[in-house]
Amino acid sequence: MASNKGLIKHTSLYVPLIRMIVAVGFAGVLLMGSYWVLNDMPYITVGELVLFSMLTQRVLWPLTRFGIILDDFERAGASAKRIFELLESKITIQSATPPIKIDPTTCSLTFKNIDYHYENKVPILKKLNFTLSNGETVGLAGTTGSGKSTLIKLALRLYDPISGSIHINDTPLQKLHLSDLRKQISLVSQDTYLFHGSIMDNIAYGCPTASKDALIHAAQLAELHDFVLTLPQKYATIVGERGIKLSGGQRQRLSIARAILKNAPLMIFDEATSSVDTETEESIQRNLFKVTQGKTALIIAHRLSTIRYAHRILVLDNGHVAEEGTHEHLLALNGHYARLWRIQVGKRTL
Repeated sequence: MASNKGLIKHTSLYVPLIRMIVAVGFAGVLLMGSYWVLNDMPYITVGELVLFSMLTQRVLWPLTRFGIILDDFERAGASAKRIFELLESKITIQSATPPIKIDPTTCSLTFKNIDYHYENKVPILKKLNFTLSNGETVGLAGTTGSGKSTLIKLALRLYDPISGSIHINDTPLQKLHLSDLRKQISLVSQDTYLFHGSIMDNIAYGCPTASKDALIHAAQLAELHDFVLTLPQKYATIVGERGIKLSGGQRQRLSIARAILKNAPLMIFDEATSSVDTETEESIQRNLFKVTQGKTALIIAHRLSTIRYAHRILVLDNGHVAEEGTHEHLLALNGHYARLWRIQVGKRTL
């Protein structure tokens, strides 16, 4: 950031300064030359005055261009430095050698005494313990910053916990190959990434060998199919870089279809319905509980209506599980969950 500020400062000064110097030179040549010509002095002719004036103007472009090239060079150097720092950074998350193989058709997930903090050392998770049994749908609620999204990153082993351990089917994540671990998980994240390609290619990203019928079925469950049929090119429609041609809700439904098509034993939905309207949300909710039957599912939501029918709901607060139970049980406790529920119901009744 400091390098960019210095570069912008020097570039901003260089180009106007060069233009000013050339302008002053051009004015000096024009005034002095005109004075000599008008007074019939032998120093310069009219043709020479015109030539010098044109040459002075022609100097302006290469000098200004040099400043632009210098700016581009410095920016490229700063970018290259960041790229090489990334390429030379040490990989801290490694696959086990040799890895343990696990059953690819079932999945239980256990967090044991998990502590985690980022570089600022502020604790995010503190002695966190909970288990997702095979075939169970668990909702995860909590205020912003309570550590919900951090849990997903730990489950995918994008990070390792500071202390404690995470197990899939009673096997620690560190003893698995990273590709085997991530094949076990279908993820719908808050930040949906779509590449520049067709809708069909984007849905099939996690399962490129899937049939067209399976792909369309996944799109129907994600409430995307009807929208796709309104497009001139249907599933061959290009979505643009990062899905720029689609709305936020459409991108999110496409991401849900992608996760459904992958058909992994563990499905994680991180705010999966945050960008869709209420009617579409209700349809997606009904279909989500269909596709998660027989699978382990973790549904993270600010909209508590998304998780009210989960087998179990966990409420995170200050880095640990503050409350646990069904929707009705947590309302009866009249604690964190009940307070969040009343706030959301109150908003809907305004």
